[in-house]
Order: sequence, then structure tokens, then C-alpha cells
Amino acid sequence: MAKPIHSKSKIRVPHLASCDGFTLIELLVVILILSLLVAIVAPRILGRTDEARKTAAQVQIKQLEGALNLFRLDNGFYPTTEQGLEALVTKPTISPIPSKWREDGYIAKVPQDPWANTFVYLSPGTHGEYDLVSYAADGEPGGEGKDEDIQNWNLQ
Repeated sequence: MAKPIHSKSKIRVPHLASCDGFTLIELLVVILILSLLVAIVAPRILGRTDEARKTAAQVQIKQLEGALNLFRLDNGFYPTTEQGLEALVTKPTISPIPSKWREDGYIAKVPQDPWANTFVYLSPGTHGEYDLVSYAADGEPGGEGKDEDIQNWNLQ
């Protein structure tokens, strides 16, 4: 039988007396670097919110236009301004009464725009058979940038 081999050499681990923690300067440098990163990245991320809301409003307007077109195909006219977009959810009781209104409606409920405002609907419209508008972030007609109105006749 073979004898076990014993080594007389020992593995030495140097004493790490100088690595007890981070110095104040090292912490300040890390905080400075993280602050710079946040200052550069945050505006890019936050700026996308307004862009996303504008895109969502455009999509909602397109969906409402589809429902309005189905209403017209069934009944021969668009809902009046007085009947509003609610005519896509419940059968109007204001004249003209649609004769072929779908029993389950054209949409489940009238959505609000991404800024929690109601869409403005006019029929007949000043730019077409109907006008459909979101007044965007400020909830007021007109505006520029994030407050710029989103209108069905100006969609790309």
C-alpha cells in the first residue's frame, strides 16, 4: 500500500489589513458617477412618456374611427354631436334613432384619452363628416409640444 503524501509547504494568505472598507473619497466618486448617469439617462426616459401618450391617443382615435365607420355602415349616418361617442356604447334615444344599431354596441365603453380627458366629437365636423380631437396634456384647445392637440384629420 502506498503511503499518503504529506506536504510540508503551507499556503500563505497575506494579511489584508488595509482592506477594511471604502474610504470617503471612494464613496464620493461612486456617488458622483451614479449622479451623472442619472442626469444623462433620466431625461431620455422621462421624455418618452409624452411621446407614448401621444401615440396611444392616435391609436385610440383610429379605433374610435373604426367604430364610427361601422355605425355608419349599419345605420347610414354618423352619430350626431348630441348623441356623442356614447352612441357607440348604448343605443341613442335622441333623434335620429339608428334603426340597425348593434345590440352589443360598437365598443365596450367610451375611452378617455391618455391624459384622462374626454375626446371631443363633432358631427358634422368642420374638417370632415366628423371631427375627433384629444386636447392632450393641458386639456385645452391648441398648444404646442406635449400640449399639442391630436386630431383625426391630422393623423399620419
